[in-house]
Amino acid sequence: MSAPEVVVHAGPELLAAAVAARLVTRLVDVQAAKGSASLVLTGGGTGIAILKQLRDSPARDAIDWSRLDLYWGDERFVPADDDERNEKQAREALLDHVPVDPARVHAMAASDGPFGDDPDAAAADYARVLAQRAQPEDHGNVPTFDVTLLGLGGEGHTASVFPESPAVYETERPVVPVRNCPKPPPTRVSLTLPAIRRSAEVWLVTTGEAKADAVALALAGAGEVQIPVAGARGRRRTLWLLDRAAAGKLSKVYQPPVG
Repeated sequence: MSAPEVVVHAGPELLAAAVAARLVTRLVDVQAAKGSASLVLTGGGTGIAILKQLRDSPARDAIDWSRLDLYWGDERFVPADDDERNEKQAREALLDHVPVDPARVHAMAASDGPFGDDPDAAAADYARVLAQRAQPEDHGNVPTFDVTLLGLGGEGHTASVFPESPAVYETERPVVPVRNCPKPPPTRVSLTLPAIRRSAEVWLVTTGEAKADAVALALAGAGEVQIPVAGARGRRRTLWLLDRAAAGKLSKVYQPPVG
């Protein structure tokens, strides 16, 4: 696994714009190298702000959207038209505005979808989707995601893997149902840390003073059971993209110049 790199930007808006620009460059480079690319999306305020910045960027058309596979790191297990659903937010922010191939948009099932109100079945189905997309060179049942975008919570969760929860102990399944989440909605579907670590690059993006403790603990080497985001690492690159407030409690060794 890769060692963490840290980039700090002055504020949330600049961070979202910079990450969107970085994402265009990375996806274009991957598509030029191998023909297609894959991206794992995240929800939350910062994740959706990045997608809006990407939508409004003149550079967005440099990406061949028809050759991009899209996945989600987690999903709120709510009806498809619920405003809290990550997929709905992502479609409104970006996906409805670019020529994605619907067959390559791999959304997690909603609670009113084909599996009804059964998060276990929804998680198993998403694991099946991942296995179908994996190639022999991936050496497993999860594709090697080119970029995985993740946020984090103030207590250290990432995707919907919360501290000391059953999901953080999962070592076999790539996707799990998550119940009794400490923040609403209580039921979700999430990639596990082993699945996240199948990514070539993991970008951890967050803003605000409320996240500063979790950021500092994760980068100081905290265990993933207590601080799950500490276990979110990419095979080739682990990039922390922060605003000044979220980076406020990092030691000098992790304090690069502010962009």
